[in-house]
Amino acid sequence: MLCEGDGCGEVLWLDEPLSFWGGTDIATAVITDVHHPQHGISLAGRVLVMSASRGSSSSSSVIAEQVRAGVAPAAIVLSSRDAIVVLGALAAAEVYGTRLPIVLLGSAALEGLPRTGNVCVRADADAASVTW
Repeated sequence: MLCEGDGCGEVLWLDEPLSFWGGTDIATAVITDVHHPQHGISLAGRVLVMSASRGSSSSSSVIAEQVRAGVAPAAIVLSSRDAIVVLGALAAAEVYGTRLPIVLLGSAALEGLPRTGNVCVRADADAASVTW
C-alpha cells in the first residue's frame, strides 16, 4: 500500500507510462498525449493499472487537481514505486481531504488482475487488496 483509501471502477490498463502533466487534461482526466496508445480515453473513476508515470514532477499537482475536480482515477495500481504519483495523492488527501488509493503489486499479483471489468481497491495501513 502506498496511499490509503478505497476505490472501485472499471479497470484501465495503460500500455505505456503516462505523464499526467501534459499527457492528461487537468479538468477532464482524458489522455491528451497524441502518442500514447490510450489517447482520448478518460481516467476518471477508473482503476488505473500502470507500471509507473512518465516524467515531470508537475504530474503530482495535476493528480491533486484532478482529485479536487472529481475526475481522478478511483484508484491506481502500480507495479513499481512512483514518488510523483504518490505525492499527488498525498497532497490531495492533505489539502482537499479526498483520498486516492494507490497500491503497489508485485509482477505475479499484477498479472492476475483482469484486463476488463470492475476492480475494487482497498488500501489501509495493515494491508492492501485488489478484488474483482
